[in-house]
Amino acid sequence: MKNIAVITGASSGMGKKIVENLCESHARFDEIWLIARRVEPMKRLVEQYKNYKFKILALDLASKDAHVTYEEELIKERIHIKLLVNNAGLGKTGAFHKVDLDYHMNMIDVNISALTAITHISLKHMKKGSRIINMASVAGFMPQPYFNVYAASKAYVVSFSRALRVELKEKGISVLTVCPGPVDTEFLHISGPINSLKKGFFEDAHKVVQKALRDLERDKDISICGYKMKLISFLVKLLPVGIVMKFIKE
Repeated sequence: MKNIAVITGASSGMGKKIVENLCESHARFDEIWLIARRVEPMKRLVEQYKNYKFKILALDLASKDAHVTYEEELIKERIHIKLLVNNAGLGKTGAFHKVDLDYHMNMIDVNISALTAITHISLKHMKKGSRIINMASVAGFMPQPYFNVYAASKAYVVSFSRALRVELKEKGISVLTVCPGPVDTEFLHISGPINSLKKGFFEDAHKVVQKALRDLERDKDISICGYKMKLISFLVKLLPVGIVMKFIKE
């Protein structure tokens, strides 16, 4: 049976950093599956880490056909998924009515539907000791004006992942929810204008990933990197939602 890791959104940003960290820490997998739309960045990762065997799946996870293809690829071989990282995601800042509707719907398809589908399909190929990392966001702890669909989608990821962790505990499968703040990656720069508030909370992608992998080893429920984000996640539980949203808006 082949023991594999599966990383979605592997072509850039946090997904790419996760692949790099796994390879550089000499994680033991027979094969690492990379899933993203863009092939060339994944090919560069393969070239960079020649000691590892990779499988590239060029899939647009917003499409249900991609979910079918992923399942078919798993069925072809006797696969045991030791690690699943649901990292693929979309985000867009701006007034809700000014952002293109298709973009909103794609965001929901990738951030919610694809994550749910990939997890469901993958669980058929997991057993005791398998692990899941779901990439959420501190944005998932609070409603966010002008980032509303993204924040709502990450609230789903937080709620879904924490509940799934309880369900799977008796099977010996762990689930970690990673909740970073603004991370200085390609995703952040294409999601919209970066204001001074966001810049003040920038996190380093490498540190976020290292913290997440340490928390995975410790079987933590949630991974939050840095005292700033931990403070924010604590304060939003105490303050009235109206005050939090007013602060974010301004």
